[in-house]
Amino acid sequence: MDSRMNAWTWGLLVLLGLIWGASFFFARIAVQHVPPLTLVFLRLLLAALALHVYVAGRFDLYAILKARWREFLILGLINNALPHALIFFGQTRIGAGLAAILNATTPIWTVLIANHFTSDEKLSPAKIVGCLVGLLGTIVLIGPGISAGGEAPLWALMLPVLAAISYGFAATYGKRFRDVPAPVTAAGQLTASSLIALPLSLLTDRPWALAAPPLEALLAILALALLSTAFGYILYFRIMAAAGATNASLVTLLVPPSAILLGVLFLGERLEVGELAGMALIGFGLVILDGRAYRLLLRTA
Repeated sequence: MDSRMNAWTWGLLVLLGLIWGASFFFARIAVQHVPPLTLVFLRLLLAALALHVYVAGRFDLYAILKARWREFLILGLINNALPHALIFFGQTRIGAGLAAILNATTPIWTVLIANHFTSDEKLSPAKIVGCLVGLLGTIVLIGPGISAGGEAPLWALMLPVLAAISYGFAATYGKRFRDVPAPVTAAGQLTASSLIALPLSLLTDRPWALAAPPLEALLAILALALLSTAFGYILYFRIMAAAGATNASLVTLLVPPSAILLGVLFLGERLEVGELAGMALIGFGLVILDGRAYRLLLRTA
């Protein structure tokens, strides 16, 4: 394992997994009282404002936003506005844990998309096996919806998967921001995505006519925006700076257990045997994609 992953970095990684897993928990609470598109807008706007305060006076933020606003609009669409909307609509019918498991397929789609659209990230035999195992897990999860034998409708199961595909495109597109400080990229995409979400919320939900949400929903929205989004990005960037992007990507394996635990403890959710099997297959596929377990075996053989 990379020597830079010391106890402190592992602690930050576990904390980030808890925070990002909690985003599915907070969304499940909020979406029961606030329409998905309005919830997307509130999450993005509050997180953008928080990051503007965090970045204030540094990194030449506003000059970069002005010069590259078109790119930030695209990134904000495919990395924030669209996937958040898909997940929130799905969570009107499925629980936090199941949504998190389905969305954990993001690295699988990222590998497949990068293989097609880039020249430096081609599929290897290990990546092919990892993708196939992960996709098999996805099929196990959505299979009952296809056969109408499960409680959740197929469309609700598919939406987090489509969100994962959107994140996969965003990961490939986001490479063009390598020359931009990471906090500026985060603030820029959240600013752009909140501008995208605003007219959608106004046109579809007429938020001024909605009933005031209860306190628990308001607190969930604040936690979703400030803790899971704004602080989550800051924490992620700190882990990347300390341990590299590859080690930071291990958080993908930690998000579903966090979301499942919160859903079971506080929302009365439970996973069926088939859903647990699907999660295990997706997790195994991600471990194969990561490749470090295989390299460790080779070194110890």
